Amino acid sequence: MPSTGFGHPADRRAPTTHRLRFARTLCPSRLAAAPVIPRLYAGAIADHEALEPFSPAVRAWFATSFEAPTAAQVQGWPHIARGESTLICAPTGSGKTLTAFLAALDTLMTSEPSQERSHRTRVLYVSPLRALAFDVEKNLRSPLRGIELAADRTGLSVVEPVVAMRTGDTPSNERQRLIRRPPDLLITTPESLYLMLTSSARETFVGVETVIIDEIHALAPTKRGAHLSLTLERLEEITDRPFQRIGLSATQRPLEVVAR
Repeated sequence: MPSTGFGHPADRRAPTTHRLRFARTLCPSRLAAAPVIPRLYAGAIADHEALEPFSPAVRAWFATSFEAPTAAQVQGWPHIARGESTLICAPTGSGKTLTAFLAALDTLMTSEPSQERSHRTRVLYVSPLRALAFDVEKNLRSPLRGIELAADRTGLSVVEPVVAMRTGDTPSNERQRLIRRPPDLLITTPESLYLMLTSSARETFVGVETVIIDEIHALAPTKRGAHLSLTLERLEEITDRPFQRIGLSATQRPLEVVAR
């Protein structure tokens, strides 16, 4: 079973990070390997350079939850925080899923959407495996709850985002509810995303800001990958502005080809 990437193992091999454009031609240069990360304690972690883009509530939660950012996080967060589309290749269990999600969670929890955007999905997570989608939904509960508690302890206010999942197993009544009240963050599969974009549900994606695609190595060389690439281009045609794309995998090769 693929890892959800929320852990912080002893293995801190440097990841490789690329900007991601899928169907667009782009072959960026490789980033330098991350420096060795020292063992830090809560007070120092909150001031870690890699955490500078995040809100005080997120920094406080991270400082009480982890010893230090992983190499994937140190390299990935600055690019993601700038809104750059990014492809991250890092070992299993290196924290790459949290690398992809944390900036989006921070935005959802600390910035109040306008009334016009309050009924639209802002973050999409796409997985080729339904089992992984279920896993990620479950594992998101910990950081969401942790950030809420950290905000309470420090007297800060955060918004609890709505997280939902849509797959081929989702009952029809739940699918209709997702259209009437779209979640802030939707977890789905390539096929379900395509079906939603060809139905009335497409209107709920106008405000999408970030799309996270996991296990890209399982998609890139296949017809599913080509189909997803076209689906993402179709999605970009209806969004208010071009969205950020974040790709994740431990085994994607060659990176330059996948990044296109």
